[in-house]
Amino acid sequence: MASTEFSKFTPYVEKKGEEYMNGDQAGHFRAILESWRQELMEEVDRTVHHMQDDAANFPDPNDRATQEEEFTLELRTRDRERRLTKKIKKSLEELDKGDYGFCESCGTDIGIRRLEARPTANLCIDCKTLDEIREKNKV
Repeated sequence: MASTEFSKFTPYVEKKGEEYMNGDQAGHFRAILESWRQELMEEVDRTVHHMQDDAANFPDPNDRATQEEEFTLELRTRDRERRLTKKIKKSLEELDKGDYGFCESCGTDIGIRRLEARPTANLCIDCKTLDEIREKNKV
């Protein structure tokens, strides 16, 4: 089963006094985002081939039900990954505009380590925490 996590990368080593989200940092995150998007697209291809190759008309209803449940779980995973692919695309567009790495709510730096942990993050940790508190209180 595929993961919605991106593969390993070398953490960015910040240089003393360098400007936040400079060309080197932007390139670092572009590589992470594009690699992650490519992994997800390869997973989609694998799923399509798996479902085509393994689709069978089992005479036993239990076998058919098992296969249908397996396919349903795979499709649910692919749907999550499809939504994630949209977020990755949006992050790449923000990189192109020069807006990547800055909080959509308050405009401050999201931070290199947070972006490495969650490359599609669009809120700084403080705004995200407040957002989660508000969401929790709605219930």
